[in-house]
Amino acid sequence: MAERKQPGRLATKVAKAAREAREQGNVLAPMCPSRGVLEHVTSRWGVLVLVCLLEDTHRFSELRRKVGGVSEKMLAQTLHALEQDGFVLREAYAVIPPRVDYSLTPLGREVAERVESLVDWIEDNLGRVLEARGRYAADDRAS
Repeated sequence: MAERKQPGRLATKVAKAAREAREQGNVLAPMCPSRGVLEHVTSRWGVLVLVCLLEDTHRFSELRRKVGGVSEKMLAQTLHALEQDGFVLREAYAVIPPRVDYSLTPLGREVAERVESLVDWIEDNLGRVLEARGRYAADDRAS
């Protein structure tokens, strides 16, 4: 019978760090699952979908029109990821033609309100950001 190898000290430390990150949530820890959640919420399409769903329940085609520029595939992937994380509720109705509505769960509403604050800040400060970009581009050309 083969003897089982004991994990090395580094492997044990990594496993412990991963376990602690999962229990506490530490987005700066490389193995923490919160990074996946952060990616879903703050992705280009995740932000826009969450903000749209804050307004009301929407069908897939309505969301696609409101978000603008998103492909069917990306919207489907984004909705699936947000549903998997517990932020979006997908309700399918047995009617012809098929109908599927998307809305925020209570957890989704919480995160969407926070994301909306970021969106509001960006919109309120867009002029300053664009000015900074202009200065950077001018400095870059002068160098």
